[in-house]
Amino acid sequence: MFLLVVRHGGLTGASEESALSPATVGRHMLDLEQRLGRTLFARSPRGYSLTPDGETLHAMLKDAEGRLRRVEDWGGETAAPTLVRLGIGTWNAFLVSQHINEIRAPGDPVRLEFLVGEQRASLAHRENHIGIRAFRPEEINLAARRVCPAAYAPFRARNATVAEQWIAVTREAAISRYLTWPHTHNANAIIMTASRPRSMLDLVEAGAGIAVLPCFIGDANQRLTRAGPVIDELTHDQWLVLHDDDRRQRDIRQVADRLFRFMKARAELYAGRRAGTDA
Repeated sequence: MFLLVVRHGGLTGASEESALSPATVGRHMLDLEQRLGRTLFARSPRGYSLTPDGETLHAMLKDAEGRLRRVEDWGGETAAPTLVRLGIGTWNAFLVSQHINEIRAPGDPVRLEFLVGEQRASLAHRENHIGIRAFRPEEINLAARRVCPAAYAPFRARNATVAEQWIAVTREAAISRYLTWPHTHNANAIIMTASRPRSMLDLVEAGAGIAVLPCFIGDANQRLTRAGPVIDELTHDQWLVLHDDDRRQRDIRQVADRLFRFMKARAELYAGRRAGTDA
């Protein structure tokens, strides 16, 4: 239960995965802290974050979690379709979801679990089977394939007059370079913030202001137009990453290969060289 709360950053996700109520999960965490005599979580309206003692416990349990996941996956091979966990960023998840049949064809014997977020996809202990990262992994037990670079540019609603009114995520949520860029370059012109990057797209479409978005999202959206050139300093490579133990499993490898081909086929769009095209 502790690992579920850490993985989801709070009680709600852990509740959904465990089929227990958030109150019950919360009581389990309080009981655990009482038994250990240590405070494991810093609790806030934004969720649960680990204290130093919590980080220590999590580090000790990570190897065990990986082994337990292998047992769970092995035990379920004959009883259910293969579960493939995909650690993916907000915008790649957005694009993949629109073309999901290219990743999981109808009738495929797999279940996909999307773990969406801006933080680095964790695979070293098999938290995910497949991940998309902005840099080549350093972990020795991970295999990586370079896919294509991703570019970013400022976008506004087509025919909207928004001058220098900017939309950004909150400073707390700005954990990627493209999310921090408005705060470091146009802080005084930010007129609206959101706690999640996905909300920026909705606000830009509504004509509320300008936001930095991936070109593969903004250029493919007929309701948007660029409000400036590609921001070269934000361009980064994308790597498709698998755990060594997983890349030999047929179903996981098939999903990874399809995802690689899906992204590679859109390399020009990702790189910002297909403005105004359909993804």
